[in-house]
Amino acid sequence: MRADLIATQFEVPGRLLSIRPVGSGNINDTFLGVFKAEFGNFCIIIQRIRKEVFPQPEIIMKNLRVLSEHCIKIMNEEIEESDRPWEFIQIIKTKTGEDYVLDENGDLWRSLKFIEAGAVFESVQSLEHAFEVGATLGHFHHMVSTLPYQQLNYSLPNFHVTSQSLLELEQAVKSPSAEMSINTSPTTQKALNFIGQRKQKILELENALQKGKLKLSITHGDPKAGNVMIHEETGQGLCLIDCDTVQPGLILNDIADAMRSLCNPAGEDPIDLQSVGLDLNLLSAFFDGYKSQAENLLNAEEIAYLWTALHTITVELGIRFLTDHLRGDVYFKVRQPGHNLHRALVQFHLAESIENQEFVIREILEKRSND
Repeated sequence: MRADLIATQFEVPGRLLSIRPVGSGNINDTFLGVFKAEFGNFCIIIQRIRKEVFPQPEIIMKNLRVLSEHCIKIMNEEIEESDRPWEFIQIIKTKTGEDYVLDENGDLWRSLKFIEAGAVFESVQSLEHAFEVGATLGHFHHMVSTLPYQQLNYSLPNFHVTSQSLLELEQAVKSPSAEMSINTSPTTQKALNFIGQRKQKILELENALQKGKLKLSITHGDPKAGNVMIHEETGQGLCLIDCDTVQPGLILNDIADAMRSLCNPAGEDPIDLQSVGLDLNLLSAFFDGYKSQAENLLNAEEIAYLWTALHTITVELGIRFLTDHLRGDVYFKVRQPGHNLHRALVQFHLAESIENQEFVIREILEKRSND
């Protein structure tokens, strides 16, 4: 269904003037709708959530409703003491009072409040930007720390469960679509060998959870730099966006994924793999920002597993890219053949950088946790 027809089904003043794609997400489609209202233009965000990625997209909206109401309540309680212009995702209902529209393909469409002062950056802009990404994630974790994780459902079961990612890779390797790549591409074989050499190491975090050393919390699931909205004028963090993967999980995965994304200035799609690496200055700035809003949220056990989480989440994303490549690129959007294979190699190169700097990364995170 066309986005313009969907947009007119939401409770928005005025008539639709224009609608255009925005953002650069790898999964869902996002549009900006502009309506002509009585006292000026009114903007909304329209998003399509693909059922092939999220088999039960209604769960996403149930989670988002619970999350939004809880966080806005917390923000209102803290507004007198806060010196920051925090925002949060707000759902715009349909004209019939629903939170979303389902199209004929089963895809879910939703409308969200447009935050005019906000901007997003796919890559890190400065040390100050890194600090603000950390602060925004820390504030999110602070708010949801008082929301029992049992109140949210799993919108994407087995997301960030490393053993499941390994299982899906094993299944993909056996698929007919993978045969040519594996048999003819030394690069694919090299990627598979890289994973095999680290198979036990990347299961340590999951094993710690099973043994009760770590606990479940509410997590964002994808707190990369491009999902952190920044105030255009002040440069301060405003909020996390793209909350489709908010569900119970390990808070360490959120912190690690943000560090993985933010502290590699080359990004996920550089042409030159040699440009990929973890920047320690950005890591320090990010974690200082995180601690400024989430003081004492991490216990000693969690701090000890921070490096492991960073290494694991990086290899895991590489596994997911490689799996999608072997399956024929059915999950992540691609721009050309082999795109997901290249993305996997980027993450594996970043993982090697994290391995080579393990001692100093651990030292930085432990020192800043105790300051």
